[in-house]
Amino acid sequence: MFSIERWQEIFEAIGKNKLRTFLTGISVASGIFILVILLGVGKGLQNGVEKQFENDAVGIIELWPGTTTVEYKGLNPGRDVQLHNNDFDMSVQKYDAQLDKKSATITSWNGQAVYGKETGNYQLRGAYPDHQYIENVSVISGRYFNSNDVDHYEKVAVIGQKVSSDLFKGKDPVGEEIMLNSIPFKVIGVFTDPAGEREESRVYLPISTTQRVFGYADKISNLSFVMKKTADYDAAIAQSKAFSEGVEQLLKGKNSIAPNDKGAINVHNSVEDSKKFYDINLYIRLFFWWVGIMTIIAGVVGVSNIMLIIVKERTKEIGIRKALGAPPIAIIGMILHESIFITTISGFVGLLTSLLLLEIAGPMITSDFFLNPQVDFNVAFTTLLLLIFSGALAGFFPAYRAAKIKPIIALRDE
Repeated sequence: MFSIERWQEIFEAIGKNKLRTFLTGISVASGIFILVILLGVGKGLQNGVEKQFENDAVGIIELWPGTTTVEYKGLNPGRDVQLHNNDFDMSVQKYDAQLDKKSATITSWNGQAVYGKETGNYQLRGAYPDHQYIENVSVISGRYFNSNDVDHYEKVAVIGQKVSSDLFKGKDPVGEEIMLNSIPFKVIGVFTDPAGEREESRVYLPISTTQRVFGYADKISNLSFVMKKTADYDAAIAQSKAFSEGVEQLLKGKNSIAPNDKGAINVHNSVEDSKKFYDINLYIRLFFWWVGIMTIIAGVVGVSNIMLIIVKERTKEIGIRKALGAPPIAIIGMILHESIFITTISGFVGLLTSLLLLEIAGPMITSDFFLNPQVDFNVAFTTLLLLIFSGALAGFFPAYRAAKIKPIIALRDE
């Protein structure tokens, strides 16, 4: 029940010891402040990692040729490996039941694109239709090329938004003709990529057309696969690892490469990488929780010590109250009330300050692996409950000690 006399006592006690109360409040506020800031930083790291994996399809496995490092079947090391269409076809034929998306690519790294008087150098990449989903690109105008375009060697191009703005200056490029390395192509679509401008400086073409018109014959640069989803994450890890190792050995066997040659076929398994990143992120966030909670505990201990001092100073007053018939629960309530009030107000200040700092400073931080640090409502509510509980805990033991004081002993206290 609300008691104005109780509040008057609290404010009177605080008024008599302003500096002590202020320093106690600082210790509690700093604990909540540090906890929320650390949790916000942990969330920012998580957002950054997730953003990186959003740039491409989830669970992509890529393989590309390197240079042999081991002598094998009379062939000397130092041999450059070249993959061909049948390497891709053979891989798909063997593992098709496990695959959701698949594509091979051939890349011209410095292709020249010309439209009217505008000229630019961009990456020209021949691929299969599934490559749109592997690269996680979104067509914003027109369409992406399809299997019919690949089968009939159509000279069509899907250009990135950066290429479109450079060459067409705001004009709709769909249906227009551009020259790619002096060969005419019809623009059928414009795409955007979550990875940004670097990825949008590409031109995607049907792989069959790219190989034929640019003289690549049946050569390919790399193979990209996305596995079918599984219900269990550990099973997905095991499946992707077995698949990548199987395809690697398949390509080595076909191209006369030693099974133990680590440099001839390069493999990138983003499923394994994502698990490593998420595990590291989890450990960091748990560490942040531990540091923040330890800081709060330090503040709680400080509040508890201050309340012990207050009880000592008010021993005679407590004795008088008990002699006049005050029950132990009233003594405990008096001490707890003051303790909870100090910690709650201080904690709110720390909580609001930390949230305000995250709101202001968060958008100013730009990093590939750190994005939008924030604390959601559930976490803020949890810290609030932790705060109230800490205030009650800080005051309980001093309050219990005050309630156990015998009136005759308390009245003799000087």
